[in-house]
Amino acid sequence: ILLFIFWFSVVPIKTLVFPTESCTSFVEMIPQKPMNLTAFTLCMRVATELSSQREIILFAYRTGNYDELNVWGELDGRATVGLSFYMAGNPVLFKVPELRALITHLCVTWDSTSGLAVLFLDGKRSLSKIYKKDHTVSPGGRVILGQDPDIYLGDFDKHQNFVGEICDVNMWDVVLPDSVIQGIFAGQREPRGNVFDWDMQLFHCPNCVMCNHKILIY
Repeated sequence: ILLFIFWFSVVPIKTLVFPTESCTSFVEMIPQKPMNLTAFTLCMRVATELSSQREIILFAYRTGNYDELNVWGELDGRATVGLSFYMAGNPVLFKVPELRALITHLCVTWDSTSGLAVLFLDGKRSLSKIYKKDHTVSPGGRVILGQDPDIYLGDFDKHQNFVGEICDVNMWDVVLPDSVIQGIFAGQREPRGNVFDWDMQLFHCPNCVMCNHKILIY
């Protein structure tokens, strides 16, 4: 497989475009530090028209044995039930409006000490839930956008892949204050992510084409 490595340091907010269902379209993000996490804030901007049709993977971090941190758009029968994230087991689910064709700013936060998990949509905060108190996210895995790796970077299912646009994926190893998350939604670029910083992000992408600050993934 021919592997391209993209390094963008001066391009303004670039967008990843996943145009079709596929079991080959994915991007691997390279973290700036080991993902040995007892707290995090993960944010992204996302748009899709699949929300009312099936479940969709938004972010996947897998080690050799576990899905350490996955973010999903969930579907129950014919009804969209919300957004969830999984850490090595059962998910925590937030019943929020479904994602649509207009770009949505999404953040999830979690703290191991308290177990508090919170979701933000376009700067609006959900209620708090208790999830995986005293848990630690393990390092040594790989982060994938566009697919759900059922094994370590493999066994992709096109009926779970992401179709749409994702950009501005940033991650911190702390829970950011609500006011900071709301500022990021409004376009502030500080504080910079110390796990993932979209403005200086390194990608591995086997099937990518650059076009007008958009990266098309096939």
